[in-house]
Amino acid sequence: MADNCNLVSILGVLLILTIFDNPIIVYAGEGVPNVALFTFGDSYYDVGNKVFLSKDKNPAQTKWPYGKSRDDPNGKFSDGHIVPDFIADFMSIPNGVPPALKPDANVTRGVSFAVTDASILGSPVESMTMSQQVTTFEIMKANWTTDYIKKSLFMIYIGTEDYLNYIQKHPDADATKQQAFVTSVTSQLKTDIRSLTNLGARKFVVQLLAPLGCLPIVRQDYKTGNDCYELLNDLAKQHNEKIGPMLNDFANSPDGFQFAVFDFYDAIFRRTQRNLNYRFYVSNSSCCGVGTHNAYGRGKGNVHSKLCDYQRAYLFFDGRHNSEKAQEEIAHLLYSANLNVIQPMNIRELIVYPTGEKMREFWEPNTFSARRRLPSQDSYAGFYA
Repeated sequence: MADNCNLVSILGVLLILTIFDNPIIVYAGEGVPNVALFTFGDSYYDVGNKVFLSKDKNPAQTKWPYGKSRDDPNGKFSDGHIVPDFIADFMSIPNGVPPALKPDANVTRGVSFAVTDASILGSPVESMTMSQQVTTFEIMKANWTTDYIKKSLFMIYIGTEDYLNYIQKHPDADATKQQAFVTSVTSQLKTDIRSLTNLGARKFVVQLLAPLGCLPIVRQDYKTGNDCYELLNDLAKQHNEKIGPMLNDFANSPDGFQFAVFDFYDAIFRRTQRNLNYRFYVSNSSCCGVGTHNAYGRGKGNVHSKLCDYQRAYLFFDGRHNSEKAQEEIAHLLYSANLNVIQPMNIRELIVYPTGEKMREFWEPNTFSARRRLPSQDSYAGFYA
């Protein structure tokens, strides 16, 4: 009996040592195929491309306090990780996706084409339009097989620059002119997405515009106090209303186009109105900067910016960009939230959805809160890895 007890004890010790010597690591992306992640857009998704286009070889985003939470200023407009970093983590992509303009980057699991100051229309300085980003993808396309591109994820967030610049130049534009401009922007975006499909892309995630009038830099520039600048919010809404129907049209084509639309506008607006529910103490001003809303001067050597003590208490790190904590929340919503947040499916569902198969559900307007997919009605049952 004693021998049996000793044997059990020895086995127990060996098991414990084995666990500690060879820890079991559970990756967030388990069960998800090893596909690539390609991101397009502006500073929200820029992982460092601006650094290679800027005449200033040490631009603001490469200097502390950017990267504050991870003690690593590395070209991102955040105190730490941004949304694509977290999505890459969920997809088990080691070290995230690199900037497309970085020489000798490992692009096996994807790359970021997003650049700070990017726009859909116009000629942004030291940046690229969405069309130019698509052209860069075309140049690099030989790095991946056609089949791999079809299975991979294409994420887009762009348009902020277009509307901020438009209102700055045309503050008195009437409703007709505003609508015409929105149509021009979204029509060009549709052309750019079509160009990506012609290059083999099939799985798209489009993040709707944030409530632009609620950005700290906008509140500060237009002196709205604690209120949002509704003119810019209205333009963002008009833009967003066109995205779902546009993607529905693509999905009705026979080429296997699949997509997800993330309601970023609602996600940010909720956090500005009910900030404490989301554990943000401050949602109308930024952590770093100067001015009435601490919205200007972040990272600039000639500006004595104020820096908050605890950035995780802030929805915005600088005047235009969310804190790492907020970016992480947004990434979780993108990857796994319900239909009231992202539809007709989330990123994980989109990745595992059979490539080339026609979608069974589409984007629907004004029904976010009403739609709940019951387990027995799950159209994707059997498709999960």
